[in-house]
Amino acid sequence: MLVGYFARAFPNWPLVALGLLPAILAAGLVFTPTLMPPLLVADGAIVLLATLDLFTLPRKKQLSVERQTLRTASLARPHPVTLTVTNHSRRRQQLAIRDGVPDRLEPTPDRFDVNLPARSRATVNYRLTSQRRGAYRLETTFVRVRSRWGLWRRQLEYAVPSVIHVYPDMQQVSQYAVLARTNRLSLLGVRRTRRIGQDNEFERLRDYTPDDNPRHIDWRSTARRRKLTVRDFQANQSQRVIFLLDCGRMMTNQAEGLSLLDHALNAMLMLGYVALNRGDSVGMIAFSDEIHTFVPPRGGRAQMNRLLHASFDRFPRLVESRYDKAFLYLAAQCRKRSLVILITNVIDEVNSNQIERYLGNLVGRHLPLGVLLRDHSVFSAVDVAGEPQGAELFRAGAAAELLLWRSQVLADLTGRGVLALDVFPEDLTAPLINRYLEIKARHLL
Repeated sequence: MLVGYFARAFPNWPLVALGLLPAILAAGLVFTPTLMPPLLVADGAIVLLATLDLFTLPRKKQLSVERQTLRTASLARPHPVTLTVTNHSRRRQQLAIRDGVPDRLEPTPDRFDVNLPARSRATVNYRLTSQRRGAYRLETTFVRVRSRWGLWRRQLEYAVPSVIHVYPDMQQVSQYAVLARTNRLSLLGVRRTRRIGQDNEFERLRDYTPDDNPRHIDWRSTARRRKLTVRDFQANQSQRVIFLLDCGRMMTNQAEGLSLLDHALNAMLMLGYVALNRGDSVGMIAFSDEIHTFVPPRGGRAQMNRLLHASFDRFPRLVESRYDKAFLYLAAQCRKRSLVILITNVIDEVNSNQIERYLGNLVGRHLPLGVLLRDHSVFSAVDVAGEPQGAELFRAGAAAELLLWRSQVLADLTGRGVLALDVFPEDLTAPLINRYLEIKARHLL
């Protein structure tokens, strides 16, 4: 029982300083042998003091810890966590609190020093940030306590299990919803798209904005509300959007701290939310050298959760992507005409030929859209200030050749009737939504 009580107890710096006093006196014995009695008295006093203070270390049951946090977190976004520490003893406690979080989660701040009065509780808040999606378990909270005179410290561990699922960035979805309600989507880079032709199905009445067509003003409602009111007409609904997500080696590159696959997932979920809100069905096929996940296209708000749960623990793999398997699976599972969006990255001719061939074969039966993510290292090598010299010149020349080849790939795709989008990964979301809205406005699907 005593062993358990003294477990993880270690001397504090005042006890170390006291231990130096006998050492100094012992050195003086060489010159003054009469120092022996004071030395023995000092040794005994220090041992007695340290022993008495050791038994004042707080026991584990004199404190308790609770953790409150939400189960769902967004990638690279601060996630709030609250720790509540209760002091059940009759003595004030000096505590150092540190939550045991997995390595991939970064707490800010990572330590709290709390002076907790007797029979009271304290609440501390911090934020967790993760640069990787997935499920994480927080098992333990560490509390370091001090003895009454401060000669000893002891570390206590409290089992406080919590689970946090880090999903792709979902805060952008709520931000989009707020801006959509107030007609301020331009703040996210989403353009207002002019419809070609006319959608005749009435959707709702809303306040007039300067960009609205005056012919859509509902004068009767305007007179009743005493505020300019316009009619909204909804576009064709119940159409299908299917994402083909490349989880192969080319998606392992990083941009602004996230993998290309992370940026692709963020954009996919954002566009999925927009499409579901417009009454369309959304599905997903995640693949690398095999088919990992298939979410059949469906409508409704529940589909958003299906997409989220199917993709949050999907990571890029160091394998060659098998586009043939992905498109064969698509042909077998999705026969109705759909907008098929392939998000990938190409840097070699073999993969680009496959993408061009398989996307080109979809033209007519589906509406294919190829999204090619740019590589910052290639573009930055060309964008050199002044005249490049030496190795920089060769690097710029090689990068320029790659960019010319990439432009030819995009031109070939467009020539075969495939829609194409060429963007940097971190800028993908807004252009992808704009392209979807343009497709809907032009009735291409």
